[in-house]
Amino acid sequence: MAGPLTGLRVLDLSRVMAGPWCTQILADLGAEVIKIERPHSGDDTRHWGPPWLKDRNGNPTRESAYFLSANRGKHSITVDIGQPEGQALIRELAATCDILVENFKTGTLTRKGLGYDTLIELNPRLIYCSITGFGQTGPMAQDAGYDYLIQAQAGLMSITGVADGQPGAGPQRVGMAVADLTTGMNATIAILSALHHRHLTGEGQYIDMALLDVQVSWLANQAQNYFCSGTAPTRTGEYHPNLAPYQPFPTSDGQVIIAIGNDGQFQRFCEAIDRPELAQDPLYRTNPDRVQNRQSLVELMSSITRTRSSREWMDLLRKLHVPCGPIQDIAQVFEDPQVLAREMIIEQEHPGIGTVTSVANPIKFSKTQQEYRKAPPMLGEDTEEVLARLLGKKPHQIASLKQQGTI
Repeated sequence: MAGPLTGLRVLDLSRVMAGPWCTQILADLGAEVIKIERPHSGDDTRHWGPPWLKDRNGNPTRESAYFLSANRGKHSITVDIGQPEGQALIRELAATCDILVENFKTGTLTRKGLGYDTLIELNPRLIYCSITGFGQTGPMAQDAGYDYLIQAQAGLMSITGVADGQPGAGPQRVGMAVADLTTGMNATIAILSALHHRHLTGEGQYIDMALLDVQVSWLANQAQNYFCSGTAPTRTGEYHPNLAPYQPFPTSDGQVIIAIGNDGQFQRFCEAIDRPELAQDPLYRTNPDRVQNRQSLVELMSSITRTRSSREWMDLLRKLHVPCGPIQDIAQVFEDPQVLAREMIIEQEHPGIGTVTSVANPIKFSKTQQEYRKAPPMLGEDTEEVLARLLGKKPHQIASLKQQGTI
C-alpha cells in the first residue's frame, strides 16, 4: 500500500525544525520531498551535536541526532541559491513540484527571484508555504524568530514552571521546541487544505505561517481562561488550573499522576480508598468544589497515596477506570508496553553507516500506510540523481555546475 500523498512532490527549502518537521510529515505520508541544502555545510542542524549517530562499530559519525529527528524520507541536493545559476535550478525544480516549503527571513527569496509571485507564474498549481518567526506582516516581520523567543513572547513560559511563592519558582521553557513542532504540524494542515482547494479549482496559493501566531493559538483553554476572567493565568506548577485532583501524588516508592476529569471518576476513587463519603462532602462533591478546595483535598489524598506503591495504585485505579499513570523518563517511554504495541519505534538503514532508530509517525490509517522509504540523507547524496531525473541534466552539465560551485 502506498502512502496517501503518493504522487505529490515537495521542494523543501527549509532548515532547522519547523519547516523540516512539516516536510518530514509529508514524506511519511508518501510525498517525494527534495531537500535543498547549502553546499559543504547543509542544514544548520547537521552541526547541532553531540550526540551523533554511531556507526556499526559504535563510533560517533558526524550525523547529528537533531538533524536525524526531522529529515527522514527526503532527497538531499546541494544548491547555492546565492548564485544566479542556483536560483535558475530552483525555478526549474519548482516548476515540477506541487508544494514548496521555505523558512527564510521575510523577503529573502523574493530578492533572489524565488518568491511566490515569480514561481506561481512558472507553476500556477504550486502551493507555496512560508514559515517565519513573526509572519509576513506587522512590525516584527523582518525579525528572526527562534522557538525559545516565541515560547517567551507568546506567553507559554508565563504559565509553565513552579508557581510564585514556592521553591524554584519562575518561568520555564518547555523541554521540546513546541513552537517549531506545532508550526510544522499547522503548516501541514494548511498545505493539505490548499491541496483540496487546488483539487476543486486547479489553482495553487500562498500560505503565511508564523511561529508566534501558532503558539498564541495553542494557548487554547488558558487564553479562554483569560478572556472569560480578565485575569492572566499564571504558573501552577504541578496542578491543573481547571481540574482537581489532577496532578502528581506521592506513593511509598515515588509518584504517580492521578488525573480525575469528572465527578464519576472521583466517586470511584473515593470508593477505592474506602472513603466514599468524600464524594458527597460539600467541599469535594463537584469539580468546581474540588478546584476551590484543592489544597485540603491534595493534603488528604497525599496522606492516603503514600500508603501504597506506584504500581499498586496504577493497578487498582486503572481497573476502576480512574486515570492513573507513571512519570517516565524518555528511556522508560521507549520500553513502555503500550508504546511498543503502538509501533512507535522504527529502524532504517542509513547509507554507509548503519541503523537509525527514530520515533514513528503517530498517524494510523486503515487503507493506506506511512512510508519510511529513506533514512535521513547524507548531505547532497541525491544531487546528481535528482537533477538528471527531474530536470534532464546531462553529466557534462552537472559537472559544469559542480565546477562553478553551484551544487
